[in-house]
Amino acid sequence: MSTDFLSTPRTVTIIGGGGFIGRHLRAALNAAGHHVTAPGRADFDLVRDETATLAAALAGQEVVINAAGLVRGRGGNSLEAVHADGTERLVRACRAAGVPRLVHLSALGASMDGPTLYQRTKGHGEALLANSHDLDCCVLRPSVVGGRGGASTALFSALAVLPLPPRIGPGCWAVQPVHVDDLAALVVRLVSLDGLLPRRIDVVGPEPMTTDDLTTTLRAWMGLPPRHHLPVPEPLLAIAAAIGDRLRAGQVNRETLAMLKAGNTADPAPFTAILGRAPLALPQALARHPASDADRLHARLYVLRPVLRWSLALLWIATGLLSFGLHPLEDSHRLLASVGLQGPLADLALFGGAGLDLILGLLLLARWRPVAVGGAMLASMAAFTIIATGLPLDHWTHPFAPLLKNLPIAAATLTMMAMEA
Repeated sequence: MSTDFLSTPRTVTIIGGGGFIGRHLRAALNAAGHHVTAPGRADFDLVRDETATLAAALAGQEVVINAAGLVRGRGGNSLEAVHADGTERLVRACRAAGVPRLVHLSALGASMDGPTLYQRTKGHGEALLANSHDLDCCVLRPSVVGGRGGASTALFSALAVLPLPPRIGPGCWAVQPVHVDDLAALVVRLVSLDGLLPRRIDVVGPEPMTTDDLTTTLRAWMGLPPRHHLPVPEPLLAIAAAIGDRLRAGQVNRETLAMLKAGNTADPAPFTAILGRAPLALPQALARHPASDADRLHARLYVLRPVLRWSLALLWIATGLLSFGLHPLEDSHRLLASVGLQGPLADLALFGGAGLDLILGLLLLARWRPVAVGGAMLASMAAFTIIATGLPLDHWTHPFAPLLKNLPIAAATLTMMAMEA
């Protein structure tokens, strides 16, 4: 393989260019003078298009980079659809469009017979490329990719800012984080490489580190003093992972736990050879991007974001159920009568409002368009507050403040909408 590099700009398309890694690849390639197209569709429609449609989109491109990937599936965007079927469709489209070079982002530990669906689907994509001898392709297998905006960095930063950072498992599970800047620099080198690409590169940092080391590093990056780690028994971790699977949200699930337990390390020498230097250790790489107040705030809100959404959802669900009869109906009708609503109109207001509360709460619990649902909640509260102006004064001045509570609830709803946007 030649190690000469061309200075001529190349036309490059990044599939998954709107993701964390894809955005950094685009910035690095643009800075290197290449002509980059990055559809960046978050729902990965492009890799699910028919081959002819996809081939038309890739026509005239000299390099295609497949950075589309998921940690968990959602609806039609399953792991199989994106990692396996999407890669197969992309290979066919590259052949049909005459694209000579493909750089594919897989994952360290990917294997057709791996213990997790994530590893197996990534392994399926690798196997497809291993048999594509008519296409000059390189499979990149990164370990944990660190950097501001990354999912792994966000999760471990949230653990790091806790008063006692939790110890994941026994604290000795090993990863070999690579900063996204070094991964992007590698891709720039591969795009500019004159001659055949290496078939596979494990993309890892200079040396392994434990999960304790990782949280300690991120805590130091955020300018926080060191703290002892709080041991978390594996059975408790398993319960948290099972809840994560059930909720189908966030990075904590059985698969990520299994991959951490199995370890995620490799020899950095091949990566170093192509990069032309040793990759930076994570503390040094993070130091090039000092943490801000926003980083610390984001880490502290990471766990509170779902808690806020769930608590608001449960409040609305409980309100709906109470209004359907768990609270005495005669009291509800007496309250409605005090604002002039009686008979069928009162029933419509009571049960219609209860149904609306229940539906909005369930939609928010399912995280279905939370910003839109939050807006509907605010509108409902505003309408109720207008109607409530006819209630006796003690509904406003009572020590328990049954109506004044709408103000902090509205503020919490607005905060939830901002965090979920």
